[in-house]
Amino acid sequence: MTATPFPVSEIVATRRPHRKDAARNYDALLAAAREAFAEHGAEASLEDIARRAAVGIGTLYRNFPTRRDLFESVYADEVNALCRAAVELADREPWEALTTWLDGFAGYMVTKRAIREALNDESDIFIACRESMYAAGGPLLERAQKAGVARADMDFGDLLRMVAGITATAFEDDAQRDRVLAIALDGVRTGR
Repeated sequence: MTATPFPVSEIVATRRPHRKDAARNYDALLAAAREAFAEHGAEASLEDIARRAAVGIGTLYRNFPTRRDLFESVYADEVNALCRAAVELADREPWEALTTWLDGFAGYMVTKRAIREALNDESDIFIACRESMYAAGGPLLERAQKAGVARADMDFGDLLRMVAGITATAFEDDAQRDRVLAIALDGVRTGR
């Protein structure tokens, strides 16, 4: 897999400030928003997000004039991280690369649920993120299939829907979610 830029990478790069102090604040706001959305859903308090990031509310609004801008930026940043992870995992054994990436995808789904409620599935950013996700993760499944370690009768969309369905369920804790995901992935694995 090459380091070809994904559509979402360009979106993330154009939104992130270039000045170091502004970029630090921007990154802190994204991290705080990701946490707050995971805990409180799409209605998380913007004041709480600014407080968590240790910045003033004015700094939040300078970077994200609307709540939607914040949702889109968090969403794009999460997808961009998954795309980078896919590139970094390309040198690992096919099954390990695929399952490691899917573990990251499962974690991302927690934040995505809160944000997806606020975004239109056909918005430009959502489309760019979906295209990037398939371009990054799809080759990992194809490689595992060619190596004979993943079922050949499924496509990447099937796999994402399976993992998304699992992560949509409430679990006692992350360990339980990880066990259930491992059980499901046993059904994907071949040639053990």
